[in-house]
Amino acid sequence: MSTSPTPSEREAKDKEDRAREASEQAKLPYKWRQTITDLDIDVPVPGNLRGRDIDVAMTKTHLKVAIKGQEPVIDGPLPHEIHPSESTWTLETTSSSGTGKEVSLHLDKSNKMQWWASITTNAPYFLDTAKIQPENSKLGDLDGETRGMVEKMMFDQRQKEMGKPTSEEAKKFEMLEKFKKEHPEMDFSNAKMS
Repeated sequence: MSTSPTPSEREAKDKEDRAREASEQAKLPYKWRQTITDLDIDVPVPGNLRGRDIDVAMTKTHLKVAIKGQEPVIDGPLPHEIHPSESTWTLETTSSSGTGKEVSLHLDKSNKMQWWASITTNAPYFLDTAKIQPENSKLGDLDGETRGMVEKMMFDQRQKEMGKPTSEEAKKFEMLEKFKKEHPEMDFSNAKMS
């Protein structure tokens, strides 16, 4: 007897999880989003503040964002390393109201192939990174090794859709044919490929 959920149960659970995650993220005093290569954070602050009133400290492994003289909005170890020299922050007027401001941070991830579950390891809420739906990217944006792997996967998928052998299956078949030619004395009539 299988205990795995049905597709409709799984979909309902995923929807419930997304709603819970959205609710938890809405409670945070900042908004954040990420791509596979970087992370952006927006921290709302009063409109009368200037850059000198903001305290931002970024290292490879730690982030602090505060209004000087107040408790930090974000202060903790990062879950993964960043490139501090490629990471920036600005103080911007919010477009929605025009009277408020926000500290906008851009963090450049050191590992460009990793999703983050949170901004800091001491954050109150964490995302389920297994359910992140990445944006579409172009093959040209990928490094050579990753691009080769993706192209092979795409080729194999097309082959499967057409009922043809994948690259691995074709390689095995070629090896068997070569072995047959080298050993004509052997009977391969009952040989099965798996």
